[in-house]
Amino acid sequence: MNGLKLIQFLSEYLHIDEDELCPFFENSKIKRLKKEDYLLRKNEACKHLFYVEKGLLKQYSIDAKGKEHILLFASEGWWIADRESLYFNQKSRYYIQAIEDCELMVFDTNFIETLSHTFPNFNQFNVNALHKHIRHLQIRIDMLLSTSAKERYLDFIENYPNIMLRVPQNMIASYLGITPESLSRIRNDLAKKG
Repeated sequence: MNGLKLIQFLSEYLHIDEDELCPFFENSKIKRLKKEDYLLRKNEACKHLFYVEKGLLKQYSIDAKGKEHILLFASEGWWIADRESLYFNQKSRYYIQAIEDCELMVFDTNFIETLSHTFPNFNQFNVNALHKHIRHLQIRIDMLLSTSAKERYLDFIENYPNIMLRVPQNMIASYLGITPESLSRIRNDLAKKG
């Protein structure tokens, strides 16, 4: 059966027996991506929400000068989608691309609604997940606007140590909103201070 980790997590969180959840996942789809494959491209419609079972993805935009700006990384246990496109039926402004080979569980909004109606606790889980996502984005915006590049890098190391070891420095620089050269200087300064 697909999604055993997700079923176990939801079972614990919602206080529901795994057997009650299993029927909802029997026909769930798994999407496999190879490294550098696209899950979504700019101007496409995002039709699904994806749960990362294995692998690592990035969601990003490209500016008029061709520079990549990484909005977020999604690793195991994370959800990823262009929510604006998914819930407001708009073309995506973003690309979602595999950094590593990935296995994703695929869900449409009907699946989420069905779980919400069947398990009242799931609705609260969904609201909490959205609140956490909004909180994450607010903190990210605040960090980009009001902290130094060094502070953002130290925060990244502290909060995303598993991602730090899995992505190249130029992607970390893009996520932090700095150049790779600036990141290199920060890393060298920190190494000297030991």
